[in-house]
Amino acid sequence: MSLVNQLIAAVLAVLIGLASGTLFIMSDSGKSMLLSQLRSHAQDSATHLGLYIAPFMASQDNAAIETAVNAIFDSGFYQRIEVENADNQPLFLKKTETDIPERVPSWFVELIHIEPPSMARKITYQWRHVGTIHVQSRAGYAYERFWEAAQKALTLFVILSLTAAALISLLLRYLLSPLKKVEHQAVMLAQKTYIEQPTLPKTRELRRVVEAMNAMVRQVKTMFDEQSRNIEELRGMAYQDSLTGLANQRASLAQLQERIDYDRDFGPATLLMFRIRSLAELNRRYGEDNTNHLIKFIATELDKLGQQLGKRLIGRISGSEFLLLTERSNLDRIKPLIDSFTSRVNTHMANMTPSACEPCAVMTCGISHSTEQGGSAQLLSHARLALNHADIEGLEISEHSGTDGLPSHSQTWHQHIAAAISNSQIFLQYQTLVDSESHPVHGEIFARILDEDNQPCPAVRFIGVVRELGLLAAMDRAVIQRAIAHLQRSPQGISLGINLGQESLMADDFPAWIGTQIGQLEHPERISFEINETVIMNHTERAQALRTQLKALGAGFGVDNFGIHPQGFSYLYSLKPDYLKIDGSLIREIDMNDEDRFFVRSLIGVAHNIHISVYAEHVERESQLSQLISLDIDGTQGYLHGKPIPLS
Repeated sequence: MSLVNQLIAAVLAVLIGLASGTLFIMSDSGKSMLLSQLRSHAQDSATHLGLYIAPFMASQDNAAIETAVNAIFDSGFYQRIEVENADNQPLFLKKTETDIPERVPSWFVELIHIEPPSMARKITYQWRHVGTIHVQSRAGYAYERFWEAAQKALTLFVILSLTAAALISLLLRYLLSPLKKVEHQAVMLAQKTYIEQPTLPKTRELRRVVEAMNAMVRQVKTMFDEQSRNIEELRGMAYQDSLTGLANQRASLAQLQERIDYDRDFGPATLLMFRIRSLAELNRRYGEDNTNHLIKFIATELDKLGQQLGKRLIGRISGSEFLLLTERSNLDRIKPLIDSFTSRVNTHMANMTPSACEPCAVMTCGISHSTEQGGSAQLLSHARLALNHADIEGLEISEHSGTDGLPSHSQTWHQHIAAAISNSQIFLQYQTLVDSESHPVHGEIFARILDEDNQPCPAVRFIGVVRELGLLAAMDRAVIQRAIAHLQRSPQGISLGINLGQESLMADDFPAWIGTQIGQLEHPERISFEINETVIMNHTERAQALRTQLKALGAGFGVDNFGIHPQGFSYLYSLKPDYLKIDGSLIREIDMNDEDRFFVRSLIGVAHNIHISVYAEHVERESQLSQLISLDIDGTQGYLHGKPIPLS
């Protein structure tokens, strides 16, 4: 019971006790008054009756006495009337049994004992004592009057009690409302949501409590903000280029390997490698500050170029070299964008060039394309070969000849993929995520399309076509329908985690559609949805709306590829996902790299502070698992626990 309710109950108990005592006193006083009235009534009746029948008592006319007594007794107010002569011998006796009306409850009669008084009056006639009259009022009449009075008193008591209870409850709740807000503050503070009470109560003690709570909220918020800043600074030092803010060489190569070798859903990719020509000469000619400004400008323009190309990874891998990984595109599409980029860089360079000096082309670019068989090392090697060729030949752009152009997909293959998605003919696999005790948490779904030989083909072969056909959102929906059908067929099976793309998140009809789909599940907690951190950062409001909807429906929500976005993770405090999956690029060398270990430990600490579970992807070695368990990870996923298996 809350403090407010306890105070209300205590005050009401005291008031009820006081009111009950008052009611008892009033009842006792009323009873005494009623008995006094009955004595007075009996005495008056005896007096008036005696005056009337005195002559008849003197002559001992029993008939007349009986007539007079019957006349007054029949009024119903008397229980016993007795007339005696001067020698105390009875002349006439009229009485009736105690008759209590039915409307007076029996419990009341048993609780309240009323014995009507019997009053006597000596009668004289012509200065001579002629007898005595005894009159006793009827008990039923007394109970009836007392019950009516008690009913009125009880009704008034109940009305006043209820009114007092309501007023006291409202008053106490109003006076103690700051404590309710303090309780809410404490609950929100435990969830790392910082709320202050702007209005201070007038009561001195309550005002001090609220002021102390507000101060604690500010202090804790400052502490966690500082912790977040420290982690951001650590991430910047370990994974960011200090001059441009782009991913540094280590982070760039790790993420390149993650996207090409492991995250096959990235699809066919194109790698652009840029080099600043004669960086040492630029430093000598224009000075370090001007050259640094040029490098920053190049990084900014490179980010704009990446935005035009779609999904991207941008990094600075040496003093003069940058890489840009994007969705696969042919040279005809890329070249105009690169020309525009280099033109802006050359213009900026021209503005730096002294009038006596001739401006020159600053940038050169090498291009390579991923293949189904090749990995990140081959992609990077081909891009560097193309870059060196451009440098040697004095070209601005060179494409590696072994991977030029887009893969040649036949019209039949396009139709096959479109039909498979349209008919939900998608082959699903899942890889189990296990907790620290090797218990399954959920299975992450991987979508595959069967090729012409009815064999699942890797995502790198079809995802580019799906993107080209604009069917990514349709593919997400087909996967969700198949997964929900599986959950309905297997009510005791493993829970499932499904990745959602940006196209699904941005579709206006997706919230209504997903609500209908999840509504088919008896246990919606068995399904969860994951969204890439970059997509969440670019569309925070949409992600927040989807998270709120999924929470209301009972489904889970997670953040995928967590920890690599340059804008940090402040969004976690408002989004409050159920879990995070740390990007595999931060996990791959965690058993060998102290910086990765420290950064991952910090990420886990921040997430646990706001009650969010943290999982690690791409765990392949026992040494990785041991390190992650020591860092208090909640679960791990990777080939160490098994390859993806078909979803039956």
